Amino acid sequence: MSTEVEVKTSERFGRRYASTGAPWEAIVGYSRAVRSGQSIAVTGTVGLLPNRTFAAGAAAQTRRALEIIQAALEALGGNLRDVVRTRIFVTDISQWEAIGRVHGEVFGEIRPATTMVQVAKLIDDAALVEIEADALVLHSDGSL
Repeated sequence: MSTEVEVKTSERFGRRYASTGAPWEAIVGYSRAVRSGQSIAVTGTVGLLPNRTFAAGAAAQTRRALEIIQAALEALGGNLRDVVRTRIFVTDISQWEAIGRVHGEVFGEIRPATTMVQVAKLIDDAALVEIEADALVLHSDGSL
């Protein structure tokens, strides 16, 4: 999966942080991802393109959100193979199959535990999908 995502990292309080510069990060006061020890938590991620518009459709937004998640994981020394859990929030559960198909293509045999739920609204009216991920990095190179 190609990732065109700019990620900045920092370190404080004994943790490593990844920021992708989403417009909400500074307002809400969060980081795209935080690594503490072997654990990486990736915050809810929407399918925002570099030009700050949303990918067209639920499947495209799912793919873009997962690209951003992948870039954040890699910036903190992890990778998609380290993901043990995802949570998918959608504004239209009838799109579950298209969203799920992209999730399945990206994770393949990794097959993390996952949940998909419908919510009334996400952070922007154009956002159709938001995904969180939890990863456990067991080896320094991220391999299993």
